[in-house]
Formats: sequence, structure tokens, C-alpha cells
Amino acid sequence: MTDPDVQPFVWPVRVYFEDTDAGGVVYHARYLNFFERARTELLRSRGVECEVLRLQHRLIWVVLEIQIKFLQAARLDDELLVSAELSWFKGVRQGFRQQMTRKRDGVLVATADLSAAMLHADSLKPARMPAWLHKELFDEQ
Repeated sequence: MTDPDVQPFVWPVRVYFEDTDAGGVVYHARYLNFFERARTELLRSRGVECEVLRLQHRLIWVVLEIQIKFLQAARLDDELLVSAELSWFKGVRQGFRQQMTRKRDGVLVATADLSAAMLHADSLKPARMPAWLHKELFDEQ
């Protein structure tokens, strides 16, 4: 699914005081927030708004698993570039690959690989992705 000639979607994030511990280093759980924002904005950039998907189509996504590798510390006031790309699709599951780099020096801060599943919003049972949504997400890369 990943085309080496296509650049992944990138979302800029600034590290604020609220994101850090007493030493000015980004608290480990905040990386999840930064990765989530990039995935959400990737979907939005492809015309998929999660709230519209939930309200009009009665579908939601949930994260099934995530593996994060912390490579360098991000610190207060760092500008981070968080990438997100859809890397695979199988049944009701989709895979995302993400990277977080520090803008000023290009150092790779963290990586994430995750799988998500589409569910029916009312029953929380697995749902196959509608063809129109699959086209929006995977055919336009």
C-alpha cells in the first residue's frame, strides 16, 4: 500500500509546557496525542471527518494496538513534524505507520506502528469499510 514515491502526510506539533514533565521533557503519554492528531488530520486531508463518519454513517475507528519506539527526547518548545500514512488494509483492520521528527535538526524522535479497526458506532461490532471510504483512503495515495 505504501508507495515509496509518495510522501507521507505531515502535521506540525509544538511542545507546550503542559506536554512536559518537571524536567521539560515530553511526558511519554503525550506522544500518543501527537500521533493521534496526525492520523486525524491525515483522514481530514482525504475528506474523511471522524465526527461526520460517526453521525452520518454510524462508523467509528478504534486503535487495537500500537507499538511506539522512543528514540530521542522531545523537549519544551520543540517543533515536531509528525507523519502518518496508511500502510495496509485487511478486512475491518487498517494499519498506520508514523514518524515524529524534530524540525530544527531533522532528528527522528519516535516511531509508531498501529492497527485500527472500524466498528459500527451503535453496537461496537466490527464493520467492513464501505467502498467509497476505501477509495478515499487508499486509492488516492
